[in-house]
Amino acid sequence: MAIVILGIIIVIVGYIASKSNEAIYKYASQIKLIGIIIVLVGLGVSCIKQIGAGEVGVQSLFGKVESTTLNSGLNFIDPLVEVTIFDIKTQNYTMSAVHDEGDKTGDDAIRVLTADGLEVIIDLTVLYRVLPTEAPTILREIGADYKNTIVRPITRTKIRDNAVYYDAVSLYSKKRDEFQGKIFKDISENFTKRGLVLEQLLIRNINLPASVKSSIESKINAEQDAQKMEFVLQKEKQEAERKRVEAQGIADYQKILSTGLSDKQLQYESIKAQKEIALSPNTKVIVLGGKGNNPIILDGK
Repeated sequence: MAIVILGIIIVIVGYIASKSNEAIYKYASQIKLIGIIIVLVGLGVSCIKQIGAGEVGVQSLFGKVESTTLNSGLNFIDPLVEVTIFDIKTQNYTMSAVHDEGDKTGDDAIRVLTADGLEVIIDLTVLYRVLPTEAPTILREIGADYKNTIVRPITRTKIRDNAVYYDAVSLYSKKRDEFQGKIFKDISENFTKRGLVLEQLLIRNINLPASVKSSIESKINAEQDAQKMEFVLQKEKQEAERKRVEAQGIADYQKILSTGLSDKQLQYESIKAQKEIALSPNTKVIVLGGKGNNPIILDGK
């Protein structure tokens, strides 16, 4: 549009020049021609609007917002309209306690009070996108800065509203998934009413007060010590059971020997042993004793 205005100004200058003295008069027609060309070029450029990939354009003329949107690519439009570009790709909004990590500089984490009256600091990231068909409504009712008008305040408010139903330790541990599910549902419902889609809610970190952290660490250490002691006791019980079984086996063996071996069986076993000794190449002389006596073996080497 600025090019069109520039061309009109040049045409006016050429018209004025045609009414002036002869020194400028001879250039008046050329000046007007240049002005007309610039106006035509400006009109041509103003009638074409390029929309990038993953974007839609919303037209407004003198404050009136059009209900239709411009899609990606080249679009022919009224040169007088103003086009506002909306990003319809997945966007993220991060609120973090780490400097320069979030969308706002400095500590932007969410501080909430839990059911037990403790302050918990939450870092999170919101993944969302704009519904293309709702872009005109967003521009008309909210404006182009929907990130700070809708995304940020609704997210922070809903997190605070839900955190009051949980104590700090539960929020940090076993109730964390339940808490995330509830705030996702609440935020998603509010986003949908305003033309936004909540894709994911990422609780990146939950920082507890130092006193609570110390209590949790002490509890964890105590549980680990108890588990370790239980393991040692179990091992000792198993070792005691092993020794008991071993002792019982020895006792049973001795009982079998004392009750099951007769004199004839012992004599038979002695004869077998003597025979093996006699057949040994290292044995030269065997002197047999009387009844019940062991033989005397003499080596001739």
